[in-house]
Amino acid sequence: MEALSRDTLEQQMAQAVSRSTTFTIWPDNEAPGACTSDAVFTPEPRHTGTSDYDRAVTGIRAPEITVYAPARPNGVGILVAPGGSYRRVVLDKEGSALAAFFNARGYTLFVMTYRMPGDGHEEGADAPLADVQRAMRVIRAGAQEWKLDPTRIGVLGFSAGGHVAASLGTRHDEAVYAPKDAADAFPARPAFMALVYPVITMREAHHHSGSRHELIGDNPTEAQIHHYSLEERATRDAPPTFLLHAADDPAVNVENSLAMFSALRRLGVPVEMHIFERGKHGFGIRDAQGLPVAVWPELMMNWIETKV
Repeated sequence: MEALSRDTLEQQMAQAVSRSTTFTIWPDNEAPGACTSDAVFTPEPRHTGTSDYDRAVTGIRAPEITVYAPARPNGVGILVAPGGSYRRVVLDKEGSALAAFFNARGYTLFVMTYRMPGDGHEEGADAPLADVQRAMRVIRAGAQEWKLDPTRIGVLGFSAGGHVAASLGTRHDEAVYAPKDAADAFPARPAFMALVYPVITMREAHHHSGSRHELIGDNPTEAQIHHYSLEERATRDAPPTFLLHAADDPAVNVENSLAMFSALRRLGVPVEMHIFERGKHGFGIRDAQGLPVAVWPELMMNWIETKV
C-alpha cells in the first residue's frame, strides 16, 4: 500500500469538509441537565498545529454531528467519537481524515463532538455517554435519509473517544438522560464497535492519567474506578468488537486493548485485535503513513463486512 503525502491527505480532508453537513444532537441545541461551569459555551474550532486541518473544539455545550456521505452508500453507518483526552474533541486527525478512505467503500461517517466530563454538566462523568447514546438514536431515527440500514450502524472511537465508544457498547442500556422526543425510542446499542488506541481502564496500573483525572478525579473511590473501567462493565450483550493499538504507545498503554480483548473473549463476544509494533499514539491516518499500521482502515472495513 503506497504511502500518501501530507499534502494529498490534507487535500482529501479539505474536500471532505467542503462536502459535509452538520446538525446538532439535542433538540433546540440544548443538552439535557444544568451546567454550573462559568466557561463560555460557544465553541469554535481552533487550530492546534501547523495545518488548517488540525482543528479541535473545547467548551462543548451543544454537541454536533458532521456527516461525511459517500456517493454510493453501502447501507452501513459509523458514528465516530474522536479523541482529545476528555479535554477537547479533535475534528480532523480522527474525523475528516477518515472520510476519503471510508466513503470510497460506501460507508457513511457521522463524526460527533461530545461534552467534557469536567465542564460542570449535571451528568458529570456520564455527559459523554448521554451524548453518544443520543447520537446513535438520532442517526437510527434518520437512517432512511442517509440510505442506511438502522441495524447496520456501529461506533468507532479513538483514544478518549474510544472510552466514549466503548461506554456505548457496554452501557448502551443505562438511562443517563430523560427521553426528549421520538428519536429516543430507538435503541442505542451499536451493531459493532471499533476501538483504536482506546482508553479502557481506570485501574492504577494502566490508566491514562489525563482521562482518569477528567472523568473521576485524582482520588476516586473503588466504586468510581469500577464504574468507568469498561473491561469490568462488558457483558454478553456487548457488540462484536474490533481493537487496534500500537505496542509502543507512550500515552495509552496497550494493556487497555488487551484487557478489553480478554474480557470480551471470556464472555464469548466476537472480538478481533490487531497490535502493531510501531505507531505510538494518535496516529489516525495521516501519521500512520509509511508504517505497517497504515493498513488499519482496510483491516477494519474488511472486519465490519463480516459482521453486519
